[in-house]
Parts: sequence; C-alpha cells; structure tokens
Amino acid sequence: MRVGGTEVHIAQTNNSYIFPGLALGIVASKARRVTDAMVKAASEELVRRLPTLTDKNASLLPPISQTRELAREIGEAVGRQAIEEGQAQIAEADLIRELEANIWNPVYVPYVRKTRSISEAGPAVR
Repeated sequence: MRVGGTEVHIAQTNNSYIFPGLALGIVASKARRVTDAMVKAASEELVRRLPTLTDKNASLLPPISQTRELAREIGEAVGRQAIEEGQAQIAEADLIRELEANIWNPVYVPYVRKTRSISEAGPAVR
C-alpha cells in the first residue's frame, strides 16, 4: 500500500503470535488459572520484539520464521508472571527447565515411498 508516496507493508495477523507462547508459559509454570496479567505479559513481550521499534519502516510483526523463539520468550514472560502472582506450581528456578521440557520438537520417522505395480494395487486402481 502506498501512503504519502511511500510503500508501506501491511501486517495482518490473528492471535498466532501470542497464543503459542501464552500456552507454553501456562503449561510450563503449571499455572492454576490464567489471569489477565498473564495475557498482558504475553502481549507486552510481543511488543518488545516488534521490528518497528528499531526501524519505523520495518514490518509491524516479527517474521513468522521466528515463531519458535518468540513463543519461548513469551512463554517465559507468562511463566514469570504466573510465579509473581502465586498461580504457578513451580519455583522460579525451575521455569527455564520446564519451558524447554514443554517445547515441542518436530521429529519425524523418515518416509520412504514404495511403488507398486498396477497388478499389485488391485482392480480399483486400473
């Protein structure tokens, strides 16, 4: 979009930046309940990571390639808030370990495709 003769990139998003980290922080801290302050901590952590803080012409939101790192940082902020409010069921010293233990790492079994002849496939394939 052009604004005043300058090309401006419009960032559109839903909650995909906040909720992975919010959930991670809740699970890692074993929070008894989710408070407004925990949601606010997630939002404030995202704001601290906005590219526009250092470059007013940058995209509003961080690149999607930084989602895992951003979720971890937001999760830590949420976990710390849960601890501060007495909602966490872990000690502050255990937060980083719990975050790391609860981050999903995609590990897949290698897929090897086997080809079959038409006669092996049966009558429905013909």
